[in-house]
Amino acid sequence: MHWATPEERRALGQARRKQIGRQKHAELDIKARPLPAVKLLQRAGQGRVPPLLKLKSELMAQSPFTYFRGAAPVMAADLSVLPNTGIRTQICGDAHVRNLGAFAAPDGRLVFDINDFDETIVAPFEWDLKRMAASLILAGRESGHKGAAARNAVQQCVGRYIELMKAFSRMPFLEVARFQVHRIGSVQPIHDALLKAEHATPLHNLEQLTDPARGASEGARRFKEIKPTLTRVTGRAADMVLAGLKQYRQMLEPQRQHLLSRYRTVDVAFKVVGTGSVGLRDYCVYLEGNGSADPLFLQIKEEAASAYAPYLPDSNPPHHNGQRVVEGQKAMQVQSDPFLGWTQIQGRDFLVRQLNDHKGSIDLANLAGTGLEAFAHVCGELLARGHARGGDALMIAGYIGAGDSFAEALADFGVVYADQTEKDWQDLRKALGMARSAAGRPPSHPE
Repeated sequence: MHWATPEERRALGQARRKQIGRQKHAELDIKARPLPAVKLLQRAGQGRVPPLLKLKSELMAQSPFTYFRGAAPVMAADLSVLPNTGIRTQICGDAHVRNLGAFAAPDGRLVFDINDFDETIVAPFEWDLKRMAASLILAGRESGHKGAAARNAVQQCVGRYIELMKAFSRMPFLEVARFQVHRIGSVQPIHDALLKAEHATPLHNLEQLTDPARGASEGARRFKEIKPTLTRVTGRAADMVLAGLKQYRQMLEPQRQHLLSRYRTVDVAFKVVGTGSVGLRDYCVYLEGNGSADPLFLQIKEEAASAYAPYLPDSNPPHHNGQRVVEGQKAMQVQSDPFLGWTQIQGRDFLVRQLNDHKGSIDLANLAGTGLEAFAHVCGELLARGHARGGDALMIAGYIGAGDSFAEALADFGVVYADQTEKDWQDLRKALGMARSAAGRPPSHPE
């Protein structure tokens, strides 16, 4: 087996640039879209819980940005017909501004990173950048930025990505693997997300999600009934979830198995979360450790195939989609949830993780003023680190080369795709029988 030298790897990237010029990344060919966007969404909804599909559509119809959040299958189809670099890395697959957030590292520190990997897969690196570019334009528009300001935010994001990727291309692999992005707490939207995360404790979840249990011992609690977003699961259905939890325990590292064994199961619920995941089966298990003031909430979340999988037949992801998400997440993140794992329930693949343990996402309103550009800078850093960890920084840097043409092309793409997203959003609203919003952009739905 030939081990490519650094010079050869850089040359491979440069060769791809000669085949697919950087300016090609500004292009969008909607005529090549295999189906109308509404039909693509309907196809992606097959196998989901039917009563929740209407709820998902209503959430997506609230604004162009909430539509974008739920329309990863549409963008996957659109990207698949465009020229691509062929330089593959582990991608997030759903890289947008609300999929970066704060969470607790295994040592208890709060960190800020990409935190949603439902669509992760090995794919062309620029697909993440294109999705992030469109999201920055849409988020900028919803937070009051005019065209030039939002476009400049994309250039800041991609510019920082390029700068850091070139630095990674010169670093020892071990340094890349443990590289920390610093000083992000001074960025106001991230500062606010970290403050939110400080209060998102298991005890906070206990108050928000449970009530004192009637007729039980003092201090005993059970999940609330908040239909349709939270519904208790009992009987045979709960038994199946707990059987899946038992299977999950067996795949954990021994020290995690021991820690989890100290918690007893109290209750099970079905929970509706997010936008893109609505309709998938999503359970929450409430466990109790050292007394009633020591709750642990585990989310057991169904994972379908990545939206990009149909267009990457040679990507060869793990057969288990929960495992795909775990491996992709660990490839891109420096710190991950210590309880991250996977299981199966009734033949369906599930991801297991902590529910909202010190998690906090950004608020689009906080991207007003200088917030968008500062946050875009961090988006570029985190994507660059994730891609360098999961792929070859030298090949990517070799492709990008010098100058601003790559960043300019992605900024152009972001604007064009955001415009198309607004058209697709209006088409969805028409399909749902909704009138066109007077403002054009209603406020986005909070999680």
